[in-house]
Amino acid sequence: MHLLEREGGYRYQAALWSMYFREELVLHQLTPAETARIASLMEQYQDTPMDLADASLVATAESLTQRQVFTIDRQFYVYRLGDGAALEVVP
Repeated sequence: MHLLEREGGYRYQAALWSMYFREELVLHQLTPAETARIASLMEQYQDTPMDLADASLVATAESLTQRQVFTIDRQFYVYRLGDGAALEVVP
């Protein structure tokens, strides 16, 4: 949402919400295990630092057994999944 606001203001954010309400976009609901993993990741990467959004994406990728993430954040080249594998960053 931050990038959408920065690039196109509320109009772009509203378009994203429209996609959600038309069920073209699905929001992932975090499980208690994912939430605990987020806290653990943020502690592990505190010197990077890893924020809540980054940790949420890594924890979700782990739980959904996904290796690819779409992001422009360079930190994702540093982050590792629970099995030690690197994420495949799709810029």
